[in-house]
Amino acid sequence: MARIYVGTCSWADHQNFYPEGLPANQQIAYYAQHFPLVEVNSTFYRMMPARTFAAWARRTPPGFLFDVKPYRQLTWHDRENPPDEETTAAFRASLQPLREAGKLGAVHFQFPPWFVRRPENLDYLRRVREAFPDDRIGVEFRHRSWLEGDHVPSLLEAMREMGVSLTVVDEPQVGTGSIPTVLEVTNPDLVLVRFHGRNAQMWYARVQTTAERFDYLYTEDELREWVPKVAHLAQGAREVHLLFNNNARDYAVRNARQLMGLLREGIPDAEVVAPPGAPS
Repeated sequence: MARIYVGTCSWADHQNFYPEGLPANQQIAYYAQHFPLVEVNSTFYRMMPARTFAAWARRTPPGFLFDVKPYRQLTWHDRENPPDEETTAAFRASLQPLREAGKLGAVHFQFPPWFVRRPENLDYLRRVREAFPDDRIGVEFRHRSWLEGDHVPSLLEAMREMGVSLTVVDEPQVGTGSIPTVLEVTNPDLVLVRFHGRNAQMWYARVQTTAERFDYLYTEDELREWVPKVAHLAQGAREVHLLFNNNARDYAVRNARQLMGLLREGIPDAEVVAPPGAPS
């Protein structure tokens, strides 16, 4: 059975989670007392210097992991500036402090809805694998063309050959800009699952903040449905990362705590990793 890590997407969004008056630069240390894993999404919006990653590594205990989203240009979100070797190399180099600290969990490529299934886009996944040869790579599609149809088995096989992880999602099923939950492990070293909530009404709405789109609190029954699914994934991977992106209010931390408890109860022969920074 795999080691199972549970965390949230970002550590800065959670209302009423941090002690009042806690400085922003101390939030990650406090977060690490409660969860063993976090996804960094600020890197999507701007290139971070290596010293920023080094600071995060220093402020977290041994065993804590960061899954990092690449700068938006690398995932084709910037339509006017496609990925280039210089930006890719700069981003790759910036992660070195996390690698040296043993805290780089994965590099998570979440592609936009206009990144549809076609040969040149599949070729780009191969180039990503080549550009990050020593890192674990997660790939999240956001257009249904990738994971619906007779081609899916061949796509999954191609991803296995590349050694990249298909990111499994829980999200509303509302049209081509959403993808089904495909419980497949394409890299035996790691499988990622991201929980986006099920707010179908807001999925395509024009919003001022992402919290509006992901404004959803999972019920205990909805989370309990995921226990056998996680157990299935854990049978095929050495490590499972479960990340909550329902970042309205304190929903992500509440649901992450709930799921940790349900997994410990429901998958007793798996290791649900405890927060390495928790007080002893």
